[in-house]
Amino acid sequence: IADRREGIGVCGWFLVSLSFLLVLISFPISIWACIKVIREYERAVVFRLGRILSKKAKGPGLILVLPCTDTFIKVDLRTVTCKIPPQEILTKDAVTTQVDGVVYYRIHSAVSAVANVTDVHSATFLLAQTTLRNVLGTQSLAQLLAGREEIAHSIQAILDSATEQWGIKVARVEIKDVRIPVAMQRAMAAEAEAAREARAKVVAAEGEMNASKALKQASMVLAESPAGLQLRYLQTLTTLAAENNSTIVFPLPINMLESLGQKNRGG
Repeated sequence: IADRREGIGVCGWFLVSLSFLLVLISFPISIWACIKVIREYERAVVFRLGRILSKKAKGPGLILVLPCTDTFIKVDLRTVTCKIPPQEILTKDAVTTQVDGVVYYRIHSAVSAVANVTDVHSATFLLAQTTLRNVLGTQSLAQLLAGREEIAHSIQAILDSATEQWGIKVARVEIKDVRIPVAMQRAMAAEAEAAREARAKVVAAEGEMNASKALKQASMVLAESPAGLQLRYLQTLTTLAAENNSTIVFPLPINMLESLGQKNRGG
């Protein structure tokens, strides 16, 4: 609609000339009805006899409109936050989830936003809801939980392509929260706990195996040097005496006890 170049015709030019003449006759009182102020973040789409006056919106600053023949619509160019309410979605692996998100967009073409769609904000909101449901319906639960950023970029690309003719630029899409049923949460927690327990048992078994190998090597070293075992006893006694005061049972070598017994029998 914004690209049409048809004129307003002879009757239209007559009405415009008459309106301009009325402005001149009632000047300077009429100037207050003709001058409009457009803010920095706004643009004005001016209609003259029902047709868009220019392919480019006017503003910011002062604009001049003719009474009776000209009307205008202000369009806000600031970024709009669109909150998508929780959507109940059936994932690819048949799990029911509730997902909500946020879409950030802004109007970059005021003329397209006014001329090509009735309510650009409502249309973008409904399209964001539908796109979220369609995209997430093709993902499994594991992909949904692990790949939020990739899914958000995919939704953003689809929305940006669909709303381009509306003069909308989608700046960002964020998936806020993913809610799954309580029974599924318990099942996932049980699965994770079982996996952790299995890993813990494997680690403990590996530790026992390494410890047994170390003890075997230590026993071989002590077997080669019997005096080393006595030194190990003394070191253990020193450690126990430093930590706490208690009765210590000191093991004696068997050969020492046998020698003492032989001496007693000999005496």
